[in-house]
Amino acid sequence: MSREILITGGGTGIGRAIAEHFTAQGESVIVTGRRSGPLQDVADAIGARALVCDHTEPDAVVRLLAELPATIDVLVNNAGGNTDFDADGAGDRDLASWVRDFRANLDANLVSAALTTKALGERLAPGGAVIHIGSIAADQGAGSYGAAKAGLAAWNLSLARELGPRDITANVVSPGYIADTEFFRDRLADERRGQLVAATSVGRAGAPADIATTVGFLASPGARHITGQVLNVNGGARPTR
Repeated sequence: MSREILITGGGTGIGRAIAEHFTAQGESVIVTGRRSGPLQDVADAIGARALVCDHTEPDAVVRLLAELPATIDVLVNNAGGNTDFDADGAGDRDLASWVRDFRANLDANLVSAALTTKALGERLAPGGAVIHIGSIAADQGAGSYGAAKAGLAAWNLSLARELGPRDITANVVSPGYIADTEFFRDRLADERRGQLVAATSVGRAGAPADIATTVGFLASPGARHITGQVLNVNGGARPTR
């Protein structure tokens, strides 16, 4: 029997790769996001179901619930990104704008995941998994974006304890530099790209499929005793022991 998989931010990049991974395994996949165009492209290409939702808005998440199945086996909180790339620069000039921009990253990367997970509540099925997409920025620093991803990893610790008695795991996959995504909004200079690749031990940028297969593992029977963890997928750019 196929599982019900919900992937937020599933229209492009990492989210799309995760959706492709699960549909290839015969799973029933729902992709959500704010832009209907990319979502429908994914749905048409791989046989997923597309639902528009802004996961920072409680009312939007409530409306989404009415469209979802009674149980969700795997929730992938992928929606987010560094909202500083979309800021208007006013935060450099006045405090109110700075706070607005800071909160935007918290909403996009932390609140969205917490809100969606909370809303699903008892719909999360025993034997299932909640997987968040974090970032190397949580450990290396990147302003409010790094703070939001660090907060996501910290919040996941309590979530893992909360869901564990229901036989549900909760983990974070933390990518380094991943090529072929919209993260940098096509503004990544060649010199900076070269620096990011040089920082790895493997000498290459990550690919969305690298993250998708890691998510797939965490959602598999082989990962049932892994919870409350951050799995770094960065080519050795930030090694641990």
